[in-house]
Amino acid sequence: MQDLSVRPLTPDRWGDFETLFGPSGACYGCWCTHFRIPTSQRKTMDGAAKKRFIEERVAAGPPPGLLGYVGERPVAWVQVGPRSELPQWNSPKTVSRPLDPADAEDRSVWAVSCFFMNSHDRGKGYSHRMLSEAMNFAKASGARLLEGCPIERTKQSKSVGLYVGSQRIFETAGFSEIAKRKDGRPLMRLVL
Repeated sequence: MQDLSVRPLTPDRWGDFETLFGPSGACYGCWCTHFRIPTSQRKTMDGAAKKRFIEERVAAGPPPGLLGYVGERPVAWVQVGPRSELPQWNSPKTVSRPLDPADAEDRSVWAVSCFFMNSHDRGKGYSHRMLSEAMNFAKASGARLLEGCPIERTKQSKSVGLYVGSQRIFETAGFSEIAKRKDGRPLMRLVL
């Protein structure tokens, strides 16, 4: 793996986020809004509206995640922050819903909800480093618990379905399974 430097996504790094996500906004024009906006609202938004939403969120602060760089080139993204900012992640209908409903509003319970790398940068081990940096960022920001809801396995190591992360990287980082509401999608937790 090439040297990867990791920085919080602040307004001055917005151009790097745009570069990484490309003109289509990463996965199907999502712009990493999938968990941030309730489905009913998100379905009415086009890619430009989703991009505007996340740009305004970045401008408002604090950083909603971290960017990874090789040199000056942005190559990786991880969304990490309080569960309370992710209504879709907390929905009672999702596999990522909290064990205790109060965790959805507890600002000290955080989630690692999304990873993104372009196809040519996948499979290089960047997810491990991005998760490690997300753990450090969450702890430094006052989180007491950090949760993820990764996928157990995919047919290909470079699958776009790994946007939630792989179970293996969460296990390697010390997370433990606390619930499994669907085969292949454990809810995992790390006490910080």
